[in-house]
Amino acid sequence: MQRYFYNEMLANEQFILPKDIYKHAITVMRMRVGDKFELVTPDKQVQLMEVTAVDKHQARAKVVETFSHQTELPVVTTIACGLSKGDKAELIVQKGTELGADKFIFFKGDFSVAKWDDKKQAKKIMRLEKIALAAAEQSHRTTIPTISYCNSLKELKLASDELGIVAYEEAAKQGEKANLVKIIEQLTTRKTSHLTAVFGPEGGLSTNEIELLTQAGFIQAGLGPRIMRAETAPLYLLATLSYALELVK
Repeated sequence: MQRYFYNEMLANEQFILPKDIYKHAITVMRMRVGDKFELVTPDKQVQLMEVTAVDKHQARAKVVETFSHQTELPVVTTIACGLSKGDKAELIVQKGTELGADKFIFFKGDFSVAKWDDKKQAKKIMRLEKIALAAAEQSHRTTIPTISYCNSLKELKLASDELGIVAYEEAAKQGEKANLVKIIEQLTTRKTSHLTAVFGPEGGLSTNEIELLTQAGFIQAGLGPRIMRAETAPLYLLATLSYALELVK
């Protein structure tokens, strides 16, 4: 069933579809009277809606049922990625949203070829926010991930109750494979419910960046014996978290 997000609480059971929802539900999906869709409100409750009236410029729906739907990862996960070329940021946000990430931070790494100037930042973030919204609707989430940008890793800080991990190519080459397991064990035992994971751009992270992150409390970790592309590694981590925290009992 189609799901949409609405940024206000419903004032009553009768709901006039906003322009963006009208365009998709009525024009694209061709919903008619009697058809149903889901609406997620700011309290993360899901409203089952039934279309009650449709005309050329407006449609109305009513609340049929209100329920909770747990589709979020049990750990609040931030994915921080160095700027990469092309549409890799879009891929990371789209697939990362489907896999349960809560926040995406993009930063200019020492080896980043791509650059976001001030004008480009706003457009890029707006584009990525739209992708995150569509992916959250498609994957039936109750939260839309946030998107932000920072000019330097120096701006990246860990809260006192937050774990930090940095995927480091050299650690993987040296056979490091224990740290990710240890972090998942901590998350499994609920010693913390927040994780920030850092990934480099195509050229990886510099030794200076690794030192900076280590001093800030991030743990270096290999993600298996294979070296993954910049857009693959974050998705690997999210899939691993889902398996360990949601499927294994």
